[in-house]
Amino acid sequence: MKLYLARSGLQVEDLDRLNIIHITGTKGKGSTCAFTERILRSYGLKTGLFSSPHLVQVRERIRINGQPISPELFTKHFWRLYRRLEETKDSKSCVSMPAYFRFLTLMAFHVFLQEKVDLAVVEVGIGGAYDCTNIIRKPVVCGVSSLGIDHTSLLGDTVEKIAWQKGGIFKHGVPAFTVPQPDGPLAVLRERAEQISCPLYLCPPLEALEEEGPPLTLGLEGEHQRSNAALALQLARCWLQQKDHQGIRELKASKLSFLHQLPLAPVFQPTSHMRLGLRHTEWPGRSQVLRRGHLTWYLDGAHTSSSMQACVRWFRQALLRGERRSSGPEVRVLLFNSTGDRDPAALLKLLQPCQFDYAVFCPNLTEVSSTGNADQQNFTVTLDQVLLRCLEHQQHWNHLDEEQATPDLWSAPSPEPGGPASLQLASCPSHAHSTGSLVFSCISHALQWITQGQDPVFQPPSPPRGLLAHPVAGSGASVLREAAAIHVLVTGSLHLVGGVLKLLEPSLSQ
Repeated sequence: MKLYLARSGLQVEDLDRLNIIHITGTKGKGSTCAFTERILRSYGLKTGLFSSPHLVQVRERIRINGQPISPELFTKHFWRLYRRLEETKDSKSCVSMPAYFRFLTLMAFHVFLQEKVDLAVVEVGIGGAYDCTNIIRKPVVCGVSSLGIDHTSLLGDTVEKIAWQKGGIFKHGVPAFTVPQPDGPLAVLRERAEQISCPLYLCPPLEALEEEGPPLTLGLEGEHQRSNAALALQLARCWLQQKDHQGIRELKASKLSFLHQLPLAPVFQPTSHMRLGLRHTEWPGRSQVLRRGHLTWYLDGAHTSSSMQACVRWFRQALLRGERRSSGPEVRVLLFNSTGDRDPAALLKLLQPCQFDYAVFCPNLTEVSSTGNADQQNFTVTLDQVLLRCLEHQQHWNHLDEEQATPDLWSAPSPEPGGPASLQLASCPSHAHSTGSLVFSCISHALQWITQGQDPVFQPPSPPRGLLAHPVAGSGASVLREAAAIHVLVTGSLHLVGGVLKLLEPSLSQ
């Protein structure tokens, strides 16, 4: 990475000018980045944010003052970096260009330096120790959000091994903060910090920061976001303190105490700027709700067991809080996909208590054709592979459904073979006491079946031929059309959530 950076015209020392906040973790690191950036922007600072993955357009990964960089700015910096790397390639080397994520990381550094941001919040891609963002040698402060099992083929198959990777971003003398973790991984983080003389602090819960003032309002829903907000407040406070920002004088910090052999981060009264930042934080695809008439979309990119547990809690609480607008029937629909080395059976089992009437599975493709969809195209897998995986998800769900035998008000006749394979790949009967399940070949077809033309924004020209050819799809369509309210949970993959948002919120593609 250092060689690529040098070939691009920068040295590692140049990155010191970005006043970086470096954040890693398994769950919530993106939300923590969003909270942190928004808090500091509320102080009038010009912010840069580098995060991954993107939901709809790749430009989302590089933000200035919370907004994705413009197509013009992206194009300018892309070609400037590309040509510089081409001009400096070694004729003896067969690799002239860095891989996708490395290229975008380099590009983000160039954009932030050119735009003269006051600070850059940088989210780790995967892990920490060997992540290309770890070329940063002198961040102002580092953060570690909640740890769990993910990317096991790269990071290890235990939380302790993963914690070792995450602790790799710690730097000598640079303060770091983490949220409460299980004893094993917390001990690993502590050891990593001690080895290089990194002062590591444990964040107190958000409740401790609310004791002397009104409750904090968060722009992101879900109880799990309180942990992310608590970490973001400590990171923002530390950054302001390190940079001797005048707004820091408003803070009233307490004396340090110790917990789990780690010093507890200061308990302080959040400033008005901090409160404003937390309240106005936006981070699409995470605990997001879109209400469209009697259709309500719940979008959350949970893809680990612990994040799925949080997603289920949020979804069920949101249903309980929601006002029942009519006395007619309500339908719950799950739209799910899972990729990589995740365990879909474990994730689907956690979703069973939500008592869905229908479970719908599809790949992370907005359309069957990839034309005009380059930002969401995955070139490492084939269409056959992703469709087979969806069928496996359906089989897992049906097996779990049979085990649970949850009563279901909506039953459908047994299916007959013959549905168009290109449109509706497979379906399973909605037997009494079970959930109806369907597999579609793309997100657009899945949404057309779920919405039945009732979403005021998502209005495709005409339903594909054969959309209701299968008995389960046909009977389910009648149920959906007659429902007084439809609640759709989209989860399992941020890429799936991004594809859904692209169709439901066309402005995100502009």
